[in-house]
Amino acid sequence: MRKKLNLLFLISFVVLVMLGIMFWIVFYEGEKPVITLSKDIQIIGRNSAFDITCSDMKSGLRHISVAITQDGTERVIHADDFTTKGHHRETVSVLIDYKALRLHDGTALLQIAVTDRSFRENRTVISRQVQVDVTPPVISLLNPSNYINPGGTCVITFTLSEPVRRAGVSVNDEFFTAYPAAPSKTPRFVCYFAAPLDTKEQAVAIGLTAEDVAGNTSRRTVPFHMRHKTFRSDTMRIGDRFLENKIPEFSNITERLPDATPLEAFIYINEQLRAENISRIDKLCSNPSESRLWDGTFLRLNNAATMAYFGDKRTYYYHDEVISKSIHMGVDLASIKNAIVEASNSGIITFTGYIGIFGNTVIIDHGQGLFSFYAHLSTVTVDEGQQVKKGAAIGRTGMSGLAGGDHLHFGILVGHKFVNPKEWWDPHWIRDNVESKLDLPS
Repeated sequence: MRKKLNLLFLISFVVLVMLGIMFWIVFYEGEKPVITLSKDIQIIGRNSAFDITCSDMKSGLRHISVAITQDGTERVIHADDFTTKGHHRETVSVLIDYKALRLHDGTALLQIAVTDRSFRENRTVISRQVQVDVTPPVISLLNPSNYINPGGTCVITFTLSEPVRRAGVSVNDEFFTAYPAAPSKTPRFVCYFAAPLDTKEQAVAIGLTAEDVAGNTSRRTVPFHMRHKTFRSDTMRIGDRFLENKIPEFSNITERLPDATPLEAFIYINEQLRAENISRIDKLCSNPSESRLWDGTFLRLNNAATMAYFGDKRTYYYHDEVISKSIHMGVDLASIKNAIVEASNSGIITFTGYIGIFGNTVIIDHGQGLFSFYAHLSTVTVDEGQQVKKGAAIGRTGMSGLAGGDHLHFGILVGHKFVNPKEWWDPHWIRDNVESKLDLPS
């Protein structure tokens, strides 16, 4: 009996000790909560937003507070008290409204504190000295008047009162990035942007935007005068012989259309594939050099006749029936067969390869969003990443892609939009519309 009592006492003692240890571990644990920020916070702008994730996987969370102190006055931004157990991980979205908090430019102390439910009330605090910047950059346009052709290029220069993380021009819904123009005490920028072709059919709104490192944004309207221009209408007749010769080149496309006739395949290629190719070109031209690489007038294919113009509104007929439409976004130049194609200006080869309707293609980056485009080539003699000088041979003309004869399809892109190459072949236009604005020697 005595042995049984001793055993029972021992078991009870062990149970009490274990319960005591568990109680201590759960309620007196000393592990501090963890705070994770969604981004590094060094600058506070007019409306700075970020997420805070707080976690305590043992006793759980009791209290979260976010405050900012400026001029000795603490402003509470967010506070959470958890009255019940079970809150082990919480994410808080914080928006710092400078007006509501009465913040001004200068330094401030951001403090994030989290307390857990342990009887020890373990506490983690993150304190960051931050710079409050609620003043948007001041934009000063250097070109008070701008004359633009539909489908053409416009160049503007401007200064900013402070460094920015993003600046550029919006033309309706299209954004064109600005680039540093030249080193100076006041940041100076240049932006090349494209005017839409159909300026008669839609209102054109052109605005300049600059966003500083704190997220403060300035906007202003760009003054301009849009000239009048009419683009040609062009009739393209598609025959069976053309279809028989061309459609097999697109076998990787026609595999998507196993039951399509050659005519149906052509319509798909001219419309759907064309749109896919333009989208791909957009991406290929999305990371230009920030430095100007070109100099002077762009070269045109030697001794070449113009076979098609930029902006031609093409209507395709098959047996006198309209089957498709497109807009020609370059200039077709025909010389002798397999004529040498030269780089129209100095730059870096950003792409060589096959692009659907354009066939064998070369794209040259001339810096600051300006590109030249060479299509339907028979051969390519340059490599991606190669630097080329104006006049260097880059390939030969051909009829790859959706071309009916040997020629060069030449294009100019500004940002990600095709523009009229004719302007860039004109030394007077470059002098009056580009170099005079850049304050460069003509």
